[in-house]
Amino acid sequence: MHRVPFLDLSRKAARHREEIDAAIARVLDRGRFILGPEVEAFETEVAAAFGARFAVGVANGTEAIELILRARGIGGGSEVILPAVTSPFTALAVLAAGATAVVADVDPETLLIDPESVAQARDGRTRAVIPVHLYGRVTPRDTMDILDASGLMVIQDAAHAHGAQMRFDHPAAFSFYPTKNLGGFGDGGAVLTDDEKLALRLRRLRNGGQGQYAVVTDEGINSRLDEMQAAILRVLLKHLPEDNARRRAIAGRYAEIRPPVGEWPETPGEHVFHLYVIRDSHRDALRERLLAAGIETALHYPIPMHRQPLFRVEAGFTLPCAERACEEILSLPLNAEMTDAEVTAVCECLRG
Repeated sequence: MHRVPFLDLSRKAARHREEIDAAIARVLDRGRFILGPEVEAFETEVAAAFGARFAVGVANGTEAIELILRARGIGGGSEVILPAVTSPFTALAVLAAGATAVVADVDPETLLIDPESVAQARDGRTRAVIPVHLYGRVTPRDTMDILDASGLMVIQDAAHAHGAQMRFDHPAAFSFYPTKNLGGFGDGGAVLTDDEKLALRLRRLRNGGQGQYAVVTDEGINSRLDEMQAAILRVLLKHLPEDNARRRAIAGRYAEIRPPVGEWPETPGEHVFHLYVIRDSHRDALRERLLAAGIETALHYPIPMHRQPLFRVEAGFTLPCAERACEEILSLPLNAEMTDAEVTAVCECLRG
């Protein structure tokens, strides 16, 4: 039996060990560990690589969303709409900013936010909407245009979309959690935007509201990307294009047997395959069969947001597309360090 781990991050560390050791040594020798030249260089490099004018490094992806909301003045008394199929941290960021999270249904094919459900969910207190670029697939431009025309502030959750083709006319929150396509060896995040004024405000907010040392002008928080993570991310950013190409190649092999959620993307930039998610009405049985063959899988995400115990919804409230999807979705192993033999083992088990 060929054991296939869902993800083994030690492989990535080993693959880039020499470059990472040099980056860490550079930081240690310099003796600057917070908001120094590594963060500044990474911000410049990641903005250029992803096609934005500005990047602001922060402590994690959750606070990237929270800081955008704070910068836009969205807090107590405001409602923010988000899709039912997403990480709980999307909603927790809204709560951290003091706003109320309102859940909308998703498109039955792509599981991306459904603009019609957004229109039904909004009321006079709704200030913003957060489309989530789920599993590596970017929210379609026509959906983004509808959300933009709604008059709501649009905030992109791009934690799954590193390197995807997207626009930054609306700010985008990225996570560099270790499992991401561009994942560090600890926590980290960033906001990418084309709005210079927003970027300047975010730099103050992430650093306790300080525009200059010891002068507090904004009600900020402590959310700073550290120098060590920035140095490591600079190394990994250089390899992201080849890593995403490897992910797409593996996804292509899987797609010959089991298509992913949503249609296969027409161009590589439409989907960077952070995850390869399939649907099966007998999901649990399939998962057990794969595990019996030594193949680990995961669930992203098994509980729709409005069914989380944290959120209390009215009796009878239902979002049918999300609820059904969460009973059927299954994430297969997919990462740049997978061997061809491991990919073949997954394919053979899926065929069986």
